[in-house]
Amino acid sequence: MIKVRILTPEWSREISCDAVFLPGEMGEFEVLVNHAPIISTLLKGSVRWRTGEEMESLDIIGGVMRLKDNEMSICAEV
Repeated sequence: MIKVRILTPEWSREISCDAVFLPGEMGEFEVLVNHAPIISTLLKGSVRWRTGEEMESLDIIGGVMRLKDNEMSICAEV
């Protein structure tokens, strides 16, 4: 599982999921368990995550993300 912490100016949320789909500067990309460490800026779009068969999403204006050792932090403006 990937542990994801989403931070916005108004609130924060922590989730565990199998995959995260992010609106990166060079296009949407997917992060799966054991992905290599990465830092990326995020553009306006939808951050989506999948846990089993269930999908959830959050629309963002922009932000940044960091992933290391199956722990992701997303700082975003919504």
